[in-house]
Amino acid sequence: MYDGKKNIAYTIFYSALEIAKSKLPNEEKSALEIWKKALENITPQVEVKSRRVGGATFQVPTEIRPDRKESISMKNLIIYSRKRGGKTMADKLAAEIVDAFNEQGGAFKRKEDMHKMAEANRAFAHFRF
Repeated sequence: MYDGKKNIAYTIFYSALEIAKSKLPNEEKSALEIWKKALENITPQVEVKSRRVGGATFQVPTEIRPDRKESISMKNLIIYSRKRGGKTMADKLAAEIVDAFNEQGGAFKRKEDMHKMAEANRAFAHFRF
């Protein structure tokens, strides 16, 4: 949503849901269920936070609070939708929702990268406090 234009944001979102539903004709789920499944597929479970211990900075994997998980996944979906090629924002958002539903696309890749980084730095998990 730019500049508090909520009505435009609603219009874009609901038209994107309709476009996503039309792109998945063989799916018997409703548009809202497709949206929820897509959001679930791109929601990260862990993230890394920088923690300074004794002069060295470690990337410490930490679990994410549920409300932050939701905001991160929505933010990633919007960011990668804006980067896509397409005619309107509704088309871009619908394409990203369909990709997230099918476990691919930019937002899903971002989640996978976050999990890989947390896995690589698992040795520093004991610095969590």
